[in-house]
Amino acid sequence: MRKKFWSPYIAGIIIGLLQIPIFSLLHASLGLSGSYGSLYCFGRNLLSPLEQEWNCFPSLKNYLQLSLVIGIIIGAYISSRLGKMRRNSFSPYWKKPLKKPTLLKRIIMGFTGGFLLLLGANIAEGCTSGNGISGMALLSLGSYVVIASLFVTGILSVHFFSFLKNIRSKK
Repeated sequence: MRKKFWSPYIAGIIIGLLQIPIFSLLHASLGLSGSYGSLYCFGRNLLSPLEQEWNCFPSLKNYLQLSLVIGIIIGAYISSRLGKMRRNSFSPYWKKPLKKPTLLKRIIMGFTGGFLLLLGANIAEGCTSGNGISGMALLSLGSYVVIASLFVTGILSVHFFSFLKNIRSKK
């Protein structure tokens, strides 16, 4: 536990084994994007209990997803403390395009990126983690196509941006 990071193979096996009780006991799958909608419904029902909509009550599956998100946050924090890891408060990659990074810019970027991510997950009716982890565990052909497409697109993007970088450096 005192290593700086876990082996991705061990972590992957653990996540894969989590599928067994979730599928067999809850008839649900691992995914994260649905938990944010559940959090919205839960907050909305707390703030205005007289105007509760019956279709907005989160199910056990939604609470499971929400607990998974909270567990990831707490687990990452504990893991970073046990491994004595520290990171910059602002990624060095963003210092150049933003010129002068501030906390406000970081918060705006985080919320904008999160909103776009959840918008895409809502349009696609699921997120890439749910598609990759749960869909592939169910041997869904569509999930294999999506994950293969993500890898191919990532590889092509790296080559494209490396090409652009080489063109700029030659000028």
